Amino acid sequence: MVRVLVGFGLLDNLISPHSPHSVQIIGPSTPASQHCERILRSLPGWFGIEESLLEYVADSERFPTFFAIQSEPVAFLTVREHFPQSWEVHCIGVHATCRGTGIGRKLHSHVENWLAYKGARVLQVKTLAPAHPSPEYAETRQFYAAMGFLPQEVFPTLWGPKLPVLQLVKSLALPTSAA
Repeated sequence: MVRVLVGFGLLDNLISPHSPHSVQIIGPSTPASQHCERILRSLPGWFGIEESLLEYVADSERFPTFFAIQSEPVAFLTVREHFPQSWEVHCIGVHATCRGTGIGRKLHSHVENWLAYKGARVLQVKTLAPAHPSPEYAETRQFYAAMGFLPQEVFPTLWGPKLPVLQLVKSLALPTSAA
């Protein structure tokens, strides 16, 4: 079942390819795995470990997953509830051909609004810490900093040796138009 969320002012008319204004945001949606796998496979610098990629694909069927759609899904974001007030960005991917266009920011903002309306007050994400040399994950940390996330803690071995994990958090609030 696909539910289109309206009322957030996020369903825009098509304008131009790869513009954040040319996408529709839908979700949470199922089935999701086929589109998630295609998007993740376009990002081998982030999702090059096959076992992890397949786990994220399977999780897109278990947890709420949202899509940014042009003619087909070009980005997705899966969230996981830990408590009604505390959620986690489980996985986000923007197809390699659409990165840097604002689509990921638009999708993320939509999901944050959806979570706030559900009563969530805190959103967290885990990514590789700055001690890891990956240039891709340096971009990821910049994205989350621009989205208003703050570093909370580093877990040196949570994902394994030589994979330090940075936990980032963000306070959520209802959009001012809804408050």
